Amino acid sequence: MQKKLFTSLLLVSSLVASSLTPGFNIKVPQQVMTPDKVETRLGTLNFYDGVSTDATIKKMYDNLDFMRGVEVFLNFIPATSIQGMMNGLASMGVEDYNEILITDKLLDSTPLFLTGNTDTVYAVSFFDLKENGPMVIEIPKGAGPGTINDAFFRFVVDTGAPGPDRKKGGTYIILPPNYKGELKPTPNTFADNHSTTAKINGETKKVWIAQSRSYTNWVILRGFLVDGKPNAADKMWRDGLKIYPLAKAANHKKMKFISGSKQDFNTIHANDYEFYVELNEVIQHEPIDLIEPQLRGLAAAIGIVKGQPFAPDARMKKILTESVAVANATARSIMFKPRDKQAYIYPNRFWITPFVGGDYRWLDGTGQAGRNLDARTLFFYQATVNTPAMALQIPGVGSNYGAIYREKSGDILYGSKTYKIHLPKNIPAKDFWSLTAYDPQTRSELQTDNLYPSINNKIAKLDYNKDGSVDVYFGPTAPKGHENNWIQTEPNKAWFLILRLYGPLTPWFDKTWQPGDLELLK
Repeated sequence: MQKKLFTSLLLVSSLVASSLTPGFNIKVPQQVMTPDKVETRLGTLNFYDGVSTDATIKKMYDNLDFMRGVEVFLNFIPATSIQGMMNGLASMGVEDYNEILITDKLLDSTPLFLTGNTDTVYAVSFFDLKENGPMVIEIPKGAGPGTINDAFFRFVVDTGAPGPDRKKGGTYIILPPNYKGELKPTPNTFADNHSTTAKINGETKKVWIAQSRSYTNWVILRGFLVDGKPNAADKMWRDGLKIYPLAKAANHKKMKFISGSKQDFNTIHANDYEFYVELNEVIQHEPIDLIEPQLRGLAAAIGIVKGQPFAPDARMKKILTESVAVANATARSIMFKPRDKQAYIYPNRFWITPFVGGDYRWLDGTGQAGRNLDARTLFFYQATVNTPAMALQIPGVGSNYGAIYREKSGDILYGSKTYKIHLPKNIPAKDFWSLTAYDPQTRSELQTDNLYPSINNKIAKLDYNKDGSVDVYFGPTAPKGHENNWIQTEPNKAWFLILRLYGPLTPWFDKTWQPGDLELLK
């Protein structure tokens, strides 16, 4: 009896022992363990009892630095885009608050400027709240859409048509991020536009007040054409636009306007290692809380830390050079062929919205998914000006856009080929509409024999179809009989197209009016 019991115990003990994980007193779940060899896209990773070998450790840190370099590029395009814009304006002599770049003869294709338009008279400048304290901006009556963005391309306030002054003109005060004075921000939306009063040069004035999260702020204002000409808008800005420090209201510098038309300058951030140098300039100048701690930590992981020099060693510089190459390719892939179904305006066409999800912060409307990072990349890699007016549906106010990168079959657009697009009658734009061709390399206006690669219905003498619709043609030469409705493209280059609606109307928002896809003509 005892012998049988002993034999049974040995058998049970043997069975238990065979079910144990070697080296453990228990059965360890397989998902907890790390094999001695793991095959990955980076090659074979080697371990001894879960401890990485020296070769694997080196490979993993190289990969970690590489991944963080990619993420820094994708997350900080907004910051370097503002820096690139500021550098470009400085090259034109726009370096102080009173200096304005004005496209008095419109923005042609000579400068590099992310998807700028040929349809309005831009007035563009920067001011520094660290250097000057609260700033005053006087917007003239009749101004079109205007926006102020901070150093991370976040919205500060709208002016003019979509702003609280509603195109009637008015005075704005922008407060620094660390402002501790008596002035308080006011509601500054088109719908909620309660102003307040403030003393400016001893005089009590009606004002709208906004507070920026950064020292550097970008001012981008647009004036509409009159009778298809820029003269009236040019005069409006030169006579009525004033920007000056509140503290120097009595003796501020005289406004200086510098023409940006037909001038060669670059406002676009780098797509190579210099991207990180540009970002470092932003981080060093701006307050520490320009960005939240996790993003600061991401930049710090590759050596960009406020108050410290950015000086990567040869190994790190080599890794970052590869990181930015892959990140740039990623951004281009997101832009030119989005995989997010929300990016497509219509389910059966290739038209893309720049504001995916309909939120200027790229936040998910349900609150469940957080920020749509790819949507933010899609926008900032190709565009500037961040305002709720571009994302909100306010019929007859502001502007709205559709972009298209491919023709009806799904192929990209070749400059050597000829295409046609059909726009049905009653194009839903209260003010005007336009089509502009862009270069995929620079995301700027396409450079051809024509300085203005666009058609604007207030300028062009278009030939309309009998039903009121219009067909527009694209190609290296104008199709016979369609010269008035033609935008030139460049052989041996690709291109893409943006439709702009100023004062978009309800049929655009409810999609009862839909532009056709681009059709390749044989």
